[in-house]
Amino acid sequence: MTSPEVRQITDSRVLAAMAHPLRRRLMDVLKVHGPATATSLAATTGQAIGNVSHHLRVLGDCGLLEEAPELARDRRERWWRLVSRGVRWSSGDFRDDPATAAVADAAESLNLDHHVQQVRSWFAAGDEEKAFWRDRSFAMDHWLELTPDELREVGEELNELLERWRHKPAPPQGPQRQTVFVFAYGVPGQP
Repeated sequence: MTSPEVRQITDSRVLAAMAHPLRRRLMDVLKVHGPATATSLAATTGQAIGNVSHHLRVLGDCGLLEEAPELARDRRERWWRLVSRGVRWSSGDFRDDPATAAVADAAESLNLDHHVQQVRSWFAAGDEEKAFWRDRSFAMDHWLELTPDELREVGEELNELLERWRHKPAPPQGPQRQTVFVFAYGVPGQP
């Protein structure tokens, strides 16, 4: 299912731009926290403002980010926001040319590395940080027998479930919500 909030990437230059680890992190921060300035993004990521500004311009040049001038307090302040909430691509869209196929393959590999690193960071967290989430975080895997169309249907259902939780209003009382990373892959494989 295609969401208007998800951009389909078909240009290998855009894929290469977003595959850079810092650019990917900047996009994640903007996705979670909304529009920001290079200064606030530099503080969040621990990077130099000039470095962050450069990468924001690269993401802007390929249409993944746009400036949000209405948020600026003066002419010098530059705010940035995501153009779309998410991106997706299909390796099949890049198979006509060996060079673009290599970019797509590298982007997929870097994307998986990025996802796995999020989980590894949690595993490396201290006991104090983990105490609140103990017995609440999860990992699961399943071996299913599916047709290609059924696998697509499973993916669509998982996406609908996560979208429903993304839009669910916060409870008026109780613990404050924190950012949680959830990802799933469904790929053909052999045990």
